[in-house]
Amino acid sequence: MEMRIERLGSTLVAKLDGELDHSCAAEVRERIDMEMNAGGMKNLVMDFDKVDFMDSSGIGVLIGRYKRVNALGGKMLVIRTAPQVDKIIKISGLDKLMDFE
Repeated sequence: MEMRIERLGSTLVAKLDGELDHSCAAEVRERIDMEMNAGGMKNLVMDFDKVDFMDSSGIGVLIGRYKRVNALGGKMLVIRTAPQVDKIIKISGLDKLMDFE
C-alpha cells in the first residue's frame, strides 16, 4: 500500500494505492492520525481511486478515522471507490455511517 498525503486548508486528503488489508492497516491508520495531529486537520478525504481490495482491517481503519474526525467536529468523505470495494462498504453498513462519493 502506498499513500500520498495532501493538505487543503483544514482538510487532509489521503490518496491510497493498493490493497487496504491486515498487512498495512496499522501503518495507514498511524500515518493519517500523525498527519492530522501535526497539521491541526479536522476534515478527512480518503481517495480510494487506486484501492482494488479492502478487508475487515480496512473497515476498521475507516470506522476509526470516522470516529476521530467526528470527535473533532469535522467531516469525513471517502471518494472514488471501486465496485469490489463498494460491495464491502454496503455489506458492512459503512454507507449508512459515513459519506461516500
